[in-house]
Amino acid sequence: MSWRLDVENVAGIRRGSATLEPGLNAVRASNWQGKSSFLAAIATAFGTASPLTEGAAEGRVSLSTDESEYTVELTRDGRHVRTTGEPYLSDEVDRVCADLFAFLGEENEIRRAVREGDDLESLLTRPLDFEDIDANIAAARRERDRVDEALSEAEDAAERLPTLAGRVSELEAEVEELEAKRAASADAAGGDETREALSDARAERSRVQSRIDRLESTAERVRERLESSREELDGLDVEDDDELARELDAAKRELRQQERDIELLRDVYDANRRVVAEDRTELLTDVTHGLVDDDLACWVCGAETDASSVTARLDDLAERIDRRTEAAEASRERVEELTERVESREKRRRRERELQTDVRELRERRSDLERRLDDARERDDELAERIDDLRERIESDAEQVTDIESDLKYAKARLDDAKSELESAESKSEELESLRSQRQSLTEEITRLRRRKQEIKKETRDAFDDAIRDIVPLFETGFESARLTSEFELVVAREGREASLDALSEGEVELLGLATALAGYEAFDVAERVPVMLVDRLGGIADENLGRLTDYLSGRATYLVTTAYPEHGAVEGHDIDPADWSVVSDSTAAPSE
Repeated sequence: MSWRLDVENVAGIRRGSATLEPGLNAVRASNWQGKSSFLAAIATAFGTASPLTEGAAEGRVSLSTDESEYTVELTRDGRHVRTTGEPYLSDEVDRVCADLFAFLGEENEIRRAVREGDDLESLLTRPLDFEDIDANIAAARRERDRVDEALSEAEDAAERLPTLAGRVSELEAEVEELEAKRAASADAAGGDETREALSDARAERSRVQSRIDRLESTAERVRERLESSREELDGLDVEDDDELARELDAAKRELRQQERDIELLRDVYDANRRVVAEDRTELLTDVTHGLVDDDLACWVCGAETDASSVTARLDDLAERIDRRTEAAEASRERVEELTERVESREKRRRRERELQTDVRELRERRSDLERRLDDARERDDELAERIDDLRERIESDAEQVTDIESDLKYAKARLDDAKSELESAESKSEELESLRSQRQSLTEEITRLRRRKQEIKKETRDAFDDAIRDIVPLFETGFESARLTSEFELVVAREGREASLDALSEGEVELLGLATALAGYEAFDVAERVPVMLVDRLGGIADENLGRLTDYLSGRATYLVTTAYPEHGAVEGHDIDPADWSVVSDSTAAPSE
């Protein structure tokens, strides 16, 4: 299970090799010895980076595993670096997942977004952009339509099996009876061309009538399905898009304004309450201590007042904050209600489009069936007239044997047609269960694809909650909880109140960044895609917490690779010593961490 990595001219490493072992691997060294560059080399081998050493014309990384060897070559092409070879990850979605959720260096986009308060939703759902969900849904629907048509034919065939089997038996008996009559007629004579034509016309008419029966049965089912789709479409009630969207936008703006007002009022209240509670008003204004109360000048407007009046004003301000908080909660409930209505409206809109498509397709199929049915009926009328004409011409001088021969040939033709139709129906009916299973699978796949994005979002938020539940007690953070809202905004709570990320320590912000990346790691099953996790530049986290963090991450990927300084004794695992590597800092003053 050991992996070997050979590096040449990648980032700050001119030449070096190392072995990765399952579990924790710590690249342990002081500054500018190539620790971060080694992690960049691993990312290059996986196909997500191309950091060619400055000034070098070409470089390469080779990764040897138990099963294969992967080599990526870097070549400078003007101002750009071109990559060739075979990286470990060939699928674009796997590379995106690795870059976002497994390769957690300082420049990881999710860690940086948390630090800078940027949008998280587009990052946490980015792999979905490469799955081309809409095209997959369209392809699955086309395949399901094909299966539906085959299933309809198979169901029709299964329903007609008993009738067809009975008809074959009847025709076999009729043929036997006619052959007996022919044998009994010693003077039987052969038929002429007219009788041959009559037999052919009767046989063709029998086939046309069978086709009419099948078309009528299929047309009836299409009419029923069309009527059902029309009724469901007429019953749909879809709200006005623009009006509901405007209501939701207005409610969100009102809620954001209320939250900003509450935050501002709380800041004013907390600061003044602390000054009064700690009896430090003399820091802000002159105070005259009296027997009953202290007289002072308001430190905002300069008016004369006393400590009791200030306290009363602060109590009034607290009540105002409570009232605004209740109003904000009502606005939040309104936003949630409107959001649910928007989602419900969109669901009905999608169903409306599906039904409109079904109605259009069913109308086209009905028109085609009616056209084919009219053609078949017209042909049946032509054959009826031809049979009557031939029969009249034969009856004038037909002999009994000739009639028997004609009837026998006609009966045999009908028997052959019936047997052929029975065999075809049996063959189609045998596919019934398989087709039903295919349709069920396609329907489930379409449903899964439609729900894919919402499920990923929910799984991401759930995974973030799980990570926070582990991290808060493990690292004894200053915040008591954190969550991702439905819009993927990061909300942190401290002492029962929402806290700004700016109020957190550097280490706490880094933990939140890692927790957010791990949420995507779990939601997209990155452990099944990428066997390596890279962690780098966690300067804001103390040595003891680094040890806890590496222990916490070790079970997630087969190979966990992190950087560490020699004094980080809490980080315990397979040490990688870069002492024998040739790095940029050996010959220049430029740092190569």
